[in-house]
Amino acid sequence: MRFIIDVLLTGLAIFLAALILPDSAVSIAGFGWAILAGLIIGFVNATIGTVLRFFTFPLNLLTLGLISFIITVLMVQLTSYFMGSKFDVANFWWAAVFAIIVALIELLLNSIFGSKDRD
Repeated sequence: MRFIIDVLLTGLAIFLAALILPDSAVSIAGFGWAILAGLIIGFVNATIGTVLRFFTFPLNLLTLGLISFIITVLMVQLTSYFMGSKFDVANFWWAAVFAIIVALIELLLNSIFGSKDRD
């Protein structure tokens, strides 16, 4: 049950972030597509992102986690590429702003609806 709530909250965060940013920067076709985008971002982050983080671990330590953030932004762009016009991010910089806004909205939503650590 918690997984479904987390997916819905992530979809809501993605949808709200797309509404906050200009349409020329980030566009999403609807809430259902935002949920799908959240699932795809999570999947590519867990697979490709994990492999990239493993190989860049020493550099990640030197940059205090900046490389990990850059990998997350690249995973957002990869998701945008996979989804085509249903979820579109204009460029790397808008993807970075989008990732920051999504993280802040998820932080707010998780504080309202409970921690992800609870069952």
